[in-house]
Amino acid sequence: MAIIVFLNAAVQAGTPLLFATLGEIMTEKVGNLNLGVEGLMLMGAVAGFEIGLVTSNAYMALLGAAIAGAFGGLIFAFLTVSLKANQVVTGLSLTILGTGLSGFAGKSLMGKVVPENVGHFFKAFEIPLLKDIPILGQILFNQNIFIYFGYFMAVVLGIYMYKTRWGLNMRMVGENPSAADASGININIYKYVHILAGGALCGLGGAYLSLVYVPAWQENVTAGRGWIAVALVIFSTWNPNKAVLGAYFFGGLDIIGFRLQKFDISISQYIVDMFPYLATIIVLIMISMRKSRENMPPEGLGNPYFREER
Repeated sequence: MAIIVFLNAAVQAGTPLLFATLGEIMTEKVGNLNLGVEGLMLMGAVAGFEIGLVTSNAYMALLGAAIAGAFGGLIFAFLTVSLKANQVVTGLSLTILGTGLSGFAGKSLMGKVVPENVGHFFKAFEIPLLKDIPILGQILFNQNIFIYFGYFMAVVLGIYMYKTRWGLNMRMVGENPSAADASGININIYKYVHILAGGALCGLGGAYLSLVYVPAWQENVTAGRGWIAVALVIFSTWNPNKAVLGAYFFGGLDIIGFRLQKFDISISQYIVDMFPYLATIIVLIMISMRKSRENMPPEGLGNPYFREER
């Protein structure tokens, strides 16, 4: 069925968005707004591709991508947590840095494709029993290991955030860092750990594009997906479980223009590119009208914490 094929492709297109969105949710939940997701994804994309090309090892490629993203997160954390720099400016600078680094490092990679064994590692396979679920089985459980790992990370992050003491502390740091500090929570450690982990997830999102989705190196391989991920965080109301549906929905919006061409329906790609942001605006309006506290951003988001002002 055409609709199953489309939804299967939407899951593939939405996977890099899912990783980047989960990473940004972790970062924002501790009160730091990182607009450098695009740069982190590009750093992970080029690092993962180059390491995969040199080592022909998928695990090393993924590890390299995660480390590259975490390194970008470390830069952001040092500037915004330790030095109290403006988070918006730092995030935008990180995007420029990541774009420049990927462009410079990727010059020698243009036209190259991932090694055959790395490509084989990410080959789609069915999960027994689950593949037999009507409709959903062919959509969700006939994918590659990277996509299955995305499911796993979304579930684990959701459990971590809402069912563990560390997750409660993380949310408390983002909501009211003064109260968290008074409770004995080390604010800086929580911020650093979650910003670095968020950066690593963004790096993996970029690696998915260069190692699996394309899979070859091309300049600016993320094509603005980092910015869509920032919008998707708002769309999902900072909830990892909602981020799964949101990422695949946005992934469907990303490819719908090409799918409509098969039915001789011509629509400008510029209009298609507007859909994710238009959907985010609609969600923002709905959230503002409902005024539900659980759907609002963390209270301390974007504000540096000065212990002296507690």
